Amino acid sequence: MSLHPTLQPYADAWTHSIEAISELVQPLVEAEWNRRTPCPAWSVRDIVSHVMGLDSEMLGDPRPIHTLPRDLFHVTTDHQRYMEMQVDVRRHHTAPEMTSELEYMIIRRNRQLRNESRDPGTKVRGPLGTELTLEEAMRRHAFDVWAHEQDLRTALGRPGNLDSPGAHVARDVLLAELPGVVAERADAPRSSAVVFDVHGPVEFLRTIRVDIQGRGTLETAPALGPAATLALDWETYVRLACGRVSPDAAADRIKAEGDPDLTAAILRNFTVTQ
Repeated sequence: MSLHPTLQPYADAWTHSIEAISELVQPLVEAEWNRRTPCPAWSVRDIVSHVMGLDSEMLGDPRPIHTLPRDLFHVTTDHQRYMEMQVDVRRHHTAPEMTSELEYMIIRRNRQLRNESRDPGTKVRGPLGTELTLEEAMRRHAFDVWAHEQDLRTALGRPGNLDSPGAHVARDVLLAELPGVVAERADAPRSSAVVFDVHGPVEFLRTIRVDIQGRGTLETAPALGPAATLALDWETYVRLACGRVSPDAAADRIKAEGDPDLTAAILRNFTVTQ
């Protein structure tokens, strides 16, 4: 195995999620590909197109030459335009075309991963011409594909894999965003602490401490007398952080204690990716 040990967990997570996606969509009839998903404005077909587009770029394939229609009102930023290109170019593909492209892409990506010998710190091209390390690219990709697997499961009524390898990558990706959510976006008081108690298939207790300069840090030690505590299940945590549900719609699954203005501000700013 030539893959660096640091990268192996991300390759394993991707493999688990992409095979689950393939299994989910293989038996779908044409109409089921048009079902809405929790991912804003995207159908089942759009999600699978997006995932295949991400993987084609990981393979180094050229991006499609395609002009987006003007009536895609959910597309308002350069990043959204970039992501929509791989989606819109496949909007009229049939179910057999989608599943055969997905199968072929999985074969090619598995071959690429088997032969991957680059160092985790190698710089690679990211979306919109950005540069990031190979490790970060594979980490983000494993998270994205798992999150979209969950979108498909919700749309198709096939829940599962909330504790899969991809779920644990997602936990770490989302936890890394928490200090910014609490200290910067929610503007938590200086010299305060906020506790997150998450239960379910993935469980954790984490504290965000805000120092005197207003910087937030992630800690595993529980805080005594925190300014606020948020207790919720893992699936709700993910759906909030990924912008799949609003705090109001998930209110019955969230137990908030402490400063009500602070908890409201945290939940209002909880979405870190869409």
